[in-house]
Amino acid sequence: MKLHLDGAATRISSYGPGYFAIGERVVRRGIIISADGTVTPWPPVVPSDLEEEHLRRIIACEPEVVLLGTGARQTFPPPELLRPFAENGLAVEVMDTPAACRTFNVLAAESREVVAGLLPIG
Repeated sequence: MKLHLDGAATRISSYGPGYFAIGERVVRRGIIISADGTVTPWPPVVPSDLEEEHLRRIIACEPEVVLLGTGARQTFPPPELLRPFAENGLAVEVMDTPAACRTFNVLAAESREVVAGLLPIG
């Protein structure tokens, strides 16, 4: 799906099966993206791949808002896996990856300190 925002060089401009486009850059794997435009490749592919270390990488970005895109469907990780967010005073919004991409763009456009961990779709 193609997304459009004015001045969106560091926003998610499109996504689809197995890829994310951030401005002109295409990444063919999961990513962690922050509102400042930092994009980091992220190893998990499906929700069952998620480990605490993967989520701690999101926390290390010092977000105000955390989004977790779990692929084509919303899949909640086990509560114990999300415990590091609570220990750091962070709530995490779990949603399917398309919804997380759209939400990320809106929050980033509002200058919110948002970080999203996005699993690829399909």
